[in-house]
Amino acid sequence: MKPRSPKPKQIIGMTDLVDFPDLGLFDIQAKVDTGAFTSALHCKDVRLVKSGLKTKLSFWLIDKTGLPARKFRSDHFSQRMIRNSFGVAELRYVITTRIVLFGRTIRAEFTLADREQLKNPVLLGRKLLRNRFIVDVSEKNLSYEAKIARKAYTLATQPANE
Repeated sequence: MKPRSPKPKQIIGMTDLVDFPDLGLFDIQAKVDTGAFTSALHCKDVRLVKSGLKTKLSFWLIDKTGLPARKFRSDHFSQRMIRNSFGVAELRYVITTRIVLFGRTIRAEFTLADREQLKNPVLLGRKLLRNRFIVDVSEKNLSYEAKIARKAYTLATQPANE
């Protein structure tokens, strides 16, 4: 059997606007960080909550676009020791969710972290980038621009309603 050739890698800039369809978050500012292994998502008030016999993870997602924070619960989560940007190890909760970049839906792990003091609510780490993207630090919002171009093309090629 002939081995499949790998998909070509997409060029991504230092920042982009990304979508999280499972979480109802769209056009969220993300920073690409090749120094981080795991991706991170800004949230507050992360805690375990008993729900009958199950324990669920409860957290508030804040998208920094002016919309109010929204509460989420998940029973699919784990915990992991993560080194923060200062090199300090901390125990963080990890969820798996879908992210859309360049029209491509990717299931990826995100640690839940308070990124209030940071400019970007989302951090895209090496684990998500590996074998998919090449980072060009002189670019930004390439995925978002491609999304806008796809929408414009779709609108332009649809027949007009009479």
